[in-house]
Amino acid sequence: MAESPSTLLYEVSDHIATLVIHRPEQRNAIDAPTARAMRAAMDRFEADDEAWVGILTGAGRRAFCAGMDLKAFAAGQGPDLVDARGGFAGVVSYPRTKPLIAAVNGAAMGGGCEIVLACDLVVAAEDAIFGQPEVMRGIFAGAGGCFRLPRMIPRMRAMEMLLTGEPIDARTALELGLVNRVVPEDELMDAARGLARRICQNAPLAVRETLALARAAQDLPEEELWSRSGRAWERINLTEDAKEGPLAFAQKRPPRWKAR
Repeated sequence: MAESPSTLLYEVSDHIATLVIHRPEQRNAIDAPTARAMRAAMDRFEADDEAWVGILTGAGRRAFCAGMDLKAFAAGQGPDLVDARGGFAGVVSYPRTKPLIAAVNGAAMGGGCEIVLACDLVVAAEDAIFGQPEVMRGIFAGAGGCFRLPRMIPRMRAMEMLLTGEPIDARTALELGLVNRVVPEDELMDAARGLARRICQNAPLAVRETLALARAAQDLPEEELWSRSGRAWERINLTEDAKEGPLAFAQKRPPRWKAR
């Protein structure tokens, strides 16, 4: 797997980009170099025509990401942990068009949980935990947690997590709808890749248009969503893949997507 730089690993295979936060001794906490590397990786993923789906995970078995590196924050790196385009860690508000799957190994705490909330699908190891403990440190979940969490799980449970700082385990996260699947730790990446491969069986441009509309569903009035849907339909109808899909179905063969 290519390393660029040492705090983040990036690899593309079979249209799947794998991004690994690589600070296992620091529980994959985000410092300034890691935030810059994450932003660069998101740019690379977004620009790479061969990458259709991404998987984001953490190195080691202890943590997906412990969030902000508090030692780096105390040393004055705070402003460098938030990217102008991508937000915290270069990820949480990045204007991404491709699906990103979080493969959560161990703890996803604070900003780490907010990175999970920024992803589109989540596969968790059985020992994973999720938490927003910021109020216990005199700050708050300012990288999206305060508003994304109440949108994704029942409001009262979200309020309890946000106001007490207490974490939940993977099974609870599954019951609340925060994750898609919970698997044994040694099956985590296989499960995430299986989900990514299933998405890659579909037309990548159609997946991206679907993703954009689904993300907007909670934020926009229905009239605007219909308008956006109509414009997306016009764009998709002009693609080669929109012709290939029905043709492959009629010829009883797998489609050959070109992403154009």
